[in-house]
Amino acid sequence: MSWAQIAIDGLALGAAYALVALGFVLILNAAGAVNFAQGDLVMAGGFAAIALASALPLDALPVPGLVLAPLVALAGGGAGWIVAEVAYRPLRHRPPVAVFIATIAVGIMLQHGANGIFGAAERRTPPLVSGDAVVVGGVTLSLQSLAIVATAAIVILLLHRLLERTQLGRRLRAAAEDPEMARAIGIPVRRLTALAFALGAGLAALAGLLLANVYFVTPTAGLAFMLKAYIAVTIGGWGSLGGAVIGAFLVALFEVAAGRLFSASLADALLYAALLLALLFKPEGLFGEAAGRRA
Repeated sequence: MSWAQIAIDGLALGAAYALVALGFVLILNAAGAVNFAQGDLVMAGGFAAIALASALPLDALPVPGLVLAPLVALAGGGAGWIVAEVAYRPLRHRPPVAVFIATIAVGIMLQHGANGIFGAAERRTPPLVSGDAVVVGGVTLSLQSLAIVATAAIVILLLHRLLERTQLGRRLRAAAEDPEMARAIGIPVRRLTALAFALGAGLAALAGLLLANVYFVTPTAGLAFMLKAYIAVTIGGWGSLGGAVIGAFLVALFEVAAGRLFSASLADALLYAALLLALLFKPEGLFGEAAGRRA
């Protein structure tokens, strides 16, 4: 077993998980509620990529997945906007459990819709780039894994620039931190909350494209993605975007290492055991906010 290979594989998996966790935190901060359809939006992104690939002439292109990436992200963004308008906005003044149940219902509808259209069998999305893996010093560098890391890094940097360097980003952060004050100074909180859902869902859908080429996708895969994002956010710190990214990489590295040392099923069990220990000894996470933010 090569620890260098584990690090490379964990980096690629963590890059995709980071997109899911970032979207999760964006919605959490904007709405103050957990979007439990986030994992199923990852699954839907994978199947959207499969549907688009069958409709577009991509066979002759060296970068079929990269052509699909913006289309899948836009489709995911549209789905996130619908989730905000259907499952969040009408229920935002109800008890928190109402949004909780509504987003679970959306996830179940996505599952059954994918199963009805594509069937229950495992499916694979096109690779981001075509080409053979490169072996360097006994470590296999898959072009797909390198492309996943590069794509996720670019998206994360663009998101950081949007949130920190633009007027739209400042308005998004203001609406998330103090909605009432934001409304008082004329910031359109409702539209910005829907935009946060769209951004979060777009990131999830893009992650679905990245993950489904290596790990395949099924209609029931969303729950696993949701739980991995939840664990990453819990470890990184509730409400922290940077913590979500770090937590995602820690989860991925742990998952890959435990899977190589033991088995995939035991790796999952150990991951949840590690989560329990993290909650016991550092419940606020690495970069966490007050527990009152949790939903």
